[in-house]
Amino acid sequence: MDYERFMTKALQQAEAALAAGEFPVGCVMVYENKIIATGARVSTTGDCPNEIDHAEMIALRRLINLKTNINLGKVTLFSTLEPCLMCFGALMISNIGRIIFAYEDAMGGGTQCDFTKLPPLYKEKQISVIPNILRQKSLQLLKAFFSNPENIYLKDSLLATYTLRQ
Repeated sequence: MDYERFMTKALQQAEAALAAGEFPVGCVMVYENKIIATGARVSTTGDCPNEIDHAEMIALRRLINLKTNINLGKVTLFSTLEPCLMCFGALMISNIGRIIFAYEDAMGGGTQCDFTKLPPLYKEKQISVIPNILRQKSLQLLKAFFSNPENIYLKDSLLATYTLRQ
């Protein structure tokens, strides 16, 4: 599987989010070397900002709405930012087999949880995580977002500070 090719597609989703004034996170879900679902972060601006419309959750909803009978353990998620605990949990419960991400979320990344301390539902899941694929390109998008004074989402957060120091 061409990790850089699919991460480039995820980065295009993140670029579209940034162009719309949203937090620049994008993802694609790949099955049998084909993109079957995409997602980009929404609802970080506007009248009703929320913490539910993450790129991974949108892609997962789109995947489920396909109503296809595929082996989800063979689906790979490519995300420009390490999935948060909410997204990581949803991906695990959905039996997604692999997560590949570009940039680590120093503030809210969920992929480094200690599975041995989690309840059986999570402890027994088999999920592969691969970090740092096209990390610099994701970093550039996040720096552009955090450098823009008009963007207030996560302004002055640990993630913003960590990102802007690089």
